[in-house]
Amino acid sequence: MTLFIDVDDAARLFAKVGIRRAIREMATYIEADYLRWAQFDKSPRTANHSPDGVIELMPTDDGKQYSFKYVNGHPDNGQQNLLTVMAFGLLADVHSGYPTLLSELTLTTAVRTAATSALVARALARPGATSMALIGNGAQSEFQALAFHEMLGINEIRIFDIDRDASLKLLRNLAAFPTIKVIHAASVQEAVKGAHIVTTVTADKAYATILTPEMIEPGMHINAVGGDCPGKTELHADILRNARVIVEFEPQTRIEGDIQQLEADSPVVEFFRIVQGDVQGRESDEQVTVFDSVGFALEDFSSLRYLQAMAQEHQVGRHIHLVPTPENIKNLFQMLDQQPTKAAHLRTAS
Repeated sequence: MTLFIDVDDAARLFAKVGIRRAIREMATYIEADYLRWAQFDKSPRTANHSPDGVIELMPTDDGKQYSFKYVNGHPDNGQQNLLTVMAFGLLADVHSGYPTLLSELTLTTAVRTAATSALVARALARPGATSMALIGNGAQSEFQALAFHEMLGINEIRIFDIDRDASLKLLRNLAAFPTIKVIHAASVQEAVKGAHIVTTVTADKAYATILTPEMIEPGMHINAVGGDCPGKTELHADILRNARVIVEFEPQTRIEGDIQQLEADSPVVEFFRIVQGDVQGRESDEQVTVFDSVGFALEDFSSLRYLQAMAQEHQVGRHIHLVPTPENIKNLFQMLDQQPTKAAHLRTAS
């Protein structure tokens, strides 16, 4: 039997655990898997592009467990009151191929993306950082705000979105967390000025320039989340040329990240090298750092592991009959109900 977690189950699970605790704990799962980077089968995700968006599959395995995520990106969905990004995923036993977990991953991806952002920022942000600009106030924004508050102690967040209603929504939702001071800025420039960390999480599938070089101050850490497919960027190329750039999996980020604008040999550092202690994160207080985040299958593998563990602990979800279990494994046909066919034959004969 396969454990099934739908959206309602995931929402109930995160409510039981507490969203800030869930972000923190998921980050520990992600970090643990980055520490064993060499054990994973890694490849860029498979993407099917259309004029309306993209549908992607993200597989990986560690030799014992296999996972994949189905995820889309359709920027115009919002005009029809549909989510621009949605996902589901599966965890399976490598040795038998049997699926052990089938789960929603839309809510969970929001949690894991925020957890990854904050995990990387702990290694890259300047010590003592207390303020963040959050550019793009859509479905991911609350999770990012809470992750940086929980894991880095960010207590002032300056928000901006070209859609004022999105910013007002974010203001209302973050009002439940009085330890976070939220400032609604009138422009990107106003939000970014003086911020220690800048998170961009915009949705348009376009070569966009959300941040320009004159906005960047010494020592800033930029958490670039929105640019995640070919033809979609958020940062001016010169920002990247003058910063220490951290990526998840270089072959994938070269295709999908903001560094798609740069030369193929532009210097980047894969995050696992920082986690494992091979290289430093931030090299000086004045250095500008960029996490060119596109999302990687290992992080979804981690999030599915976390979901499975938490669901079992809190008895959330239900087991479903996803794979046939015939009495005789060579007689799959026996599982079909033949009674209606027999009855029809008798009626024809009479």
